[in-house]
Amino acid sequence: MQNTNMKRWWILGSLSLGLIAVGLDITILNVALSTLATELHASTSDLQWFVDSYNLAMAAFLLPAGMLGDRFGRKRLLLFALCLFGLASIGCAYSNSPEILIWMRAFLGLGAAFLIPLSISILPVLFSERERTKAMMIWATANMLGIPLGPIVGGWLLEHYQWGSVFLLNLPFVVVALAAVSWLMPESRSPHHSKLDWLGVLTSSTGLVSITYGAIKAGEKGWSHNEVILFLAIGCFMLSVFAILEKKVKHPLVDLSLFRSRSFTFGAILATLATYALFGLLFTLPQYFQSVEGNDTLETGLRLLPLIGGLIVGAKSADFLLEKIGPKSNAFIGFVFLAIGLGIGGTTQIDHPYKFIALWITIVGIGLGLALPTAMDAALGELSAERSGVGSALIMALRQAGGSIGVAVLGTIVNSQYRSRIEAIQLPSQLKHIVKQSVSTGVEAAHQIQSMQLLSSVRKAFVHGMEAMLWTCCGIAILGAILSFAFLPNQFSSKSKQRMSVH
Repeated sequence: MQNTNMKRWWILGSLSLGLIAVGLDITILNVALSTLATELHASTSDLQWFVDSYNLAMAAFLLPAGMLGDRFGRKRLLLFALCLFGLASIGCAYSNSPEILIWMRAFLGLGAAFLIPLSISILPVLFSERERTKAMMIWATANMLGIPLGPIVGGWLLEHYQWGSVFLLNLPFVVVALAAVSWLMPESRSPHHSKLDWLGVLTSSTGLVSITYGAIKAGEKGWSHNEVILFLAIGCFMLSVFAILEKKVKHPLVDLSLFRSRSFTFGAILATLATYALFGLLFTLPQYFQSVEGNDTLETGLRLLPLIGGLIVGAKSADFLLEKIGPKSNAFIGFVFLAIGLGIGGTTQIDHPYKFIALWITIVGIGLGLALPTAMDAALGELSAERSGVGSALIMALRQAGGSIGVAVLGTIVNSQYRSRIEAIQLPSQLKHIVKQSVSTGVEAAHQIQSMQLLSSVRKAFVHGMEAMLWTCCGIAILGAILSFAFLPNQFSSKSKQRMSVH
């Protein structure tokens, strides 16, 4: 009996290693963006796709992955997901062009999309109700641990090894998880086989990819370009078709009745808005630290620590303040902190010292720590236990989609402002084309021709774009504060309070 009990915890521990790798891959690439821009001759649009291909694949397949596991066997699909994640990691590490890396990152995201819901779906199978809370805490910790570690670990690896090492790091995690799942985990599947909504998967995925592609292309060609308008229109049309279809199919991919709850609807919106701003910030800040301030990759990772520290402080404070002031005020204060931090960040100049940056990203972190878990729990607080799994998967999918669109739109704002400033500089056409690709290639070109004037212009152009992006994020945070105050409940239900620590 004791061996059986230990076996369950060993399975959970091995899956937790896989989840840490998933979290690492969400953020570890951010510190490598400047390196990839020069090593692979990648443009800013390519850099956006390096991030978004992973997030979009995860967002598109989070919901169907759980259903497929229920039907075909959770162990079988977990083994498939781990193998895919490992092979895609190798493919990413040895990519020799932006296009190959984008595709490999998409396969990496597909593997992650199966790992997250399948790993949580086996907890009720393995653990009794008495043990499940502890198991869920371990799962949630592993799921979140890799995200703050990503920039620091990535910075250290890039300082000592080739850029492919940030992906090869996944392999030990995958090998251990594969061995443990193969030998220790029993097969399980649901006795109820719901028909998978493949049309829902197709229309939602096409819509998300089209909108993201259109937004990224807008950074190169402008929002009025025919190609941009076409893809944005296709994306909006496909998502509209998806919403209509979900009302009519017997087993929809998304249970739209969840949105009848005001707490769920606005909690989901607010969690997505917070993630939208966070992903945009993590896309831009590492490039600022490396290309503008001239820091190496390890220093860049360490300079993001105030953001992580603020997030931890905010999350701890949220748990304490929830009992005192309730979710409405908690989320409102979080978004106000977020708006203040981003507003201060919007005044950043090229000669500002790091302590100024550390100040405002700490404030942003505190705001995120207060607002994000409160909003997520508001979304799930009114749901029954039977629907909490579906609701959790939907929230995760919306957050990943929000993060992808955040990188696309906010990165496009930076890119368009940067390119417009570079366009005004008198340069030979071939040199201007190189400089316009990204701030990293611009800095490298300035160093090659030993032009301090061009170097200063490139850095100022990027800071101008970053300021515009931060002011946009500030507006999003203000909208979040208004929505929090207007629509979130004054108190959570008792079920939601019990789940607060998990989310």
